[in-house]
Amino acid sequence: MPDIARIGAGVIGTGFIGTVHIEALRRLGISVAGVLGSSARRGSARAAALGVPRAYASLDELLDDPAVQVVHVTSPNEAHYLQVKQILAAGRHVVCEKPLAMTAAQSQEMVATANASGKVAAVCYNTRFYPLNQQARGMVAAGDLGDIRLITGQYHQDWLAKPTDWNWRLEADQGGTLRSVGDIGTHWVDLTSFISGQRPCAVLAELATFIPLRQKPLGPAETFTATKGATEPRNVTTDDASAILLRYPNGAKGVLSTSQISHGHKNSLNWDIAGSNASAAWTGAAPDQLWIGHRDAPNQILQRDPSLMNQTGAAAAFLPGGHVEGFADTFRALFAQVYRDVAQGKRSADATYATFDDGHYEMQFCDAVLRSAATGAWTDV
Repeated sequence: MPDIARIGAGVIGTGFIGTVHIEALRRLGISVAGVLGSSARRGSARAAALGVPRAYASLDELLDDPAVQVVHVTSPNEAHYLQVKQILAAGRHVVCEKPLAMTAAQSQEMVATANASGKVAAVCYNTRFYPLNQQARGMVAAGDLGDIRLITGQYHQDWLAKPTDWNWRLEADQGGTLRSVGDIGTHWVDLTSFISGQRPCAVLAELATFIPLRQKPLGPAETFTATKGATEPRNVTTDDASAILLRYPNGAKGVLSTSQISHGHKNSLNWDIAGSNASAAWTGAAPDQLWIGHRDAPNQILQRDPSLMNQTGAAAAFLPGGHVEGFADTFRALFAQVYRDVAQGKRSADATYATFDDGHYEMQFCDAVLRSAATGAWTDV
């Protein structure tokens, strides 16, 4: 593996997911040169709390730092487009959180800019990097499941289930018109497309905003943290939940539901893929177990163990069997691939992280969902 410890990173965003990026980079031995916060005061406070040597006052200052070769973008969605364009123009590699942009027009331009730059440009769809999801991809590619027929599942959470719950994602001008679909639904679509080799080509979608009036705190609000202090009422139009029927190019069908208001579901991502020979299913709540279903033989539970997995799955596992690999480990695995490719100057043939093309598809998917929900009709992606 190329020497990645000599590569330096800068991180835009100091909230929950920015912190996850920093911790994963440190596990890989990557030097985090500095962070850019939403304000100079917040940036300095978070840099001190995280033990990062520098807080940048602006993106220009970050890009002027020769210690930074890769920039991680974990800022609110509205900032991705301009920040990524500036980063690539400055000759830096980029890892951008999802969704890639606010609109498909923006993401299409970002794809062209990334391709012209020659730099490594990745979208942070980390759920691909649970080892058993890589295993399932290998199984589908090998024909173990047969022809894919039905893809179903959900991504449900409860962190926005109360009128007093607040986050910037609730506001369409910061997070985009879609929320539950754009924030977590795109994770499910990317993951199941990655595993099955099939992207949805048409959708029939219904969106719901069950809490149209919420209490926005007058002070700062952290992701997954209860609101404290004084608030003001704020109308919300973004989706709390969705129900989406899917069609795939090979004739397969699918069903997806998303929710950020389902009590007790902290981070409930699951999928079930039924093929002509067998089925497979996985849930993020038990990430080290892959269920494999048979008609004429006993069903199986594959425990994540590199010695029992196919080549694709084993290559993604870092710990021996019985030692659970979870959410934080997926970022480590994703970044290990990205920084390997940064070190060698191009994407490897065996790389499995999402590209800007993948991120652009997800924006096209979201546009189709919006059109379908508005018309009540099947809509092509």
